[in-house]
Amino acid sequence: MVNIKVERNDAEQRLDRFLRKYLAHAPLSYIYRAIRKDVKINGRRGKEDTVIHEGDEITIYISEDEISKLTAVRKAVTAKKQFKIAYEDDNILVAEKPFGLLTHGDSHEKKNTLANQVVDYLIQKGDYNPRLEKTFTPAPANRLDRNTTGLVVFGKTGAALRSLNSMLRDRDAVSKYYITVVRGRVEEELVLRDRLVKNHEENRVTVIDKDSDEGKSIVTVVRPLETGKWYSLVEAELVTGRTHQIRAHLRSAGHPLIGDAKYGDRRVNAMVSARYGINTQLLHAYRLVFGDVDGSLSYLSGMEIRAEIPESFSKVTAGLVRGKR
Repeated sequence: MVNIKVERNDAEQRLDRFLRKYLAHAPLSYIYRAIRKDVKINGRRGKEDTVIHEGDEITIYISEDEISKLTAVRKAVTAKKQFKIAYEDDNILVAEKPFGLLTHGDSHEKKNTLANQVVDYLIQKGDYNPRLEKTFTPAPANRLDRNTTGLVVFGKTGAALRSLNSMLRDRDAVSKYYITVVRGRVEEELVLRDRLVKNHEENRVTVIDKDSDEGKSIVTVVRPLETGKWYSLVEAELVTGRTHQIRAHLRSAGHPLIGDAKYGDRRVNAMVSARYGINTQLLHAYRLVFGDVDGSLSYLSGMEIRAEIPESFSKVTAGLVRGKR
């Protein structure tokens, strides 16, 4: 039998989600069977969707040897810091992700990720101690593709991460803005409304008509910042957040991102590669604006956080949009 006292960072989540993280090596069938037979909350049976609270006592009627086999070993992963900090307080950290760095790990790269770098930074700073936590690890509430740069928001506490996740699902709570250079002249605001279908095998999406019954609804607002003879620097507001949304939506609108190997113009990409050495999309999450925020993060209401503009943007904008060499 093992007794676990629920601390603040593990509170306000479903029992099954807590146990899936705490007994990380146990299969799902084991977790749900244990909830039915071997788990009590404050001496009473709970259900999968029972929400646990700070101060609750979870009793697991399994031997300590078995639990030790199923519990994840919480190792500190050391990763060299490559990100800049756009904003930080006791609850959140907004990192500036550099080019080429994964937000989370994948099958090829598990150690050197933005998430691990931020956790390592917080450990060194003394803001996070994995030995004192049952399941919680500071984590990002949004993600960027490997070759997209810019702002990624992390929750430093369990309550902050839950609030951020909820806020980023609400279109009005956080507005996300990107800048990019596209082919063609964009001279007025474009409000793009369509649907998106994803091909999971190819990791590619297709934009289809907004009246279709297929796919998911997408909305992207594009505003010109500088319009050149053949190319434009634009701001794209991501009203909905779908995979490759900006890249596919702008291509569908006739303004593909320069350098974008998957959705771009091959002729333009070849020229940009030869002239500027850029072989991937120029897309930068440069601005976050918080709307009306309730609860413990209400102080963020109305706050705007910006990331520095990469040097590559300045060089390409000067050459393609302004016509300077």
